[in-house]
Amino acid sequence: MTLEHVDMLFRLIVFIFAISIHESAHAWMANRCGDPTARMLGRITLNPIKHIDPIGTVVMPLVAMYTGFPTIGWAKPTPVDPRNFKNPVADDVLTSVVGPFSNFALAAIAVVILLIIGAVSPLGNSIIRVMPIVYPNHMDILANQTSSVLMPISLLAYEFMIINVVLGVFNLIPIPPLDGSHVIRHFLPDTILKVYDSVGMFGLLALVYLGGNFLGRLIFPVINFFNSFLVGRG
Repeated sequence: MTLEHVDMLFRLIVFIFAISIHESAHAWMANRCGDPTARMLGRITLNPIKHIDPIGTVVMPLVAMYTGFPTIGWAKPTPVDPRNFKNPVADDVLTSVVGPFSNFALAAIAVVILLIIGAVSPLGNSIIRVMPIVYPNHMDILANQTSSVLMPISLLAYEFMIINVVLGVFNLIPIPPLDGSHVIRHFLPDTILKVYDSVGMFGLLALVYLGGNFLGRLIFPVINFFNSFLVGRG
């Protein structure tokens, strides 16, 4: 098995874990804000079976890995009943944004792990400094650099950072049913809101299949921000 195959396996594992954290965060915050719907349905869990959406969790990540695009997708929406919220607008916004922010928190944890690897091992330091430069188009350079176990460990942590950033940014885009739409919709008049909500999955699929450059302009600056902590080390 080559490093490229290992990386594809890592992407799938990390993606499934990341969406489980993401959806669990939604369910947890909704419960905290007074709506127990998701909790009663068992959605505050890391069990991926509870969160899998056939298209967003299976098809989209596989297409992304096949085409070389950053792994992207979505999970089964967390059921929320805003009528149970104590403060309907504020609690709906909190419940929506906590998912993406949980992904950014996981990305930050991955960076910390990589920095620790670099701090305790000269070999680890050389790996994490070169990884943002050669990933993902020159995996052969990483494969030829060393056979140390630090390579797959570092690659797993790096994928953890990349995928969580992609999920965090993607879900903040204000297109239904993404999390960002739950923020924008509270500021729209009813006439426009009906049209906005009707866009739904059609707008999302158009964004994924036709908006590659747009998505890249949103996602890659954030990835570069996290990369700066790794490449900019002394």
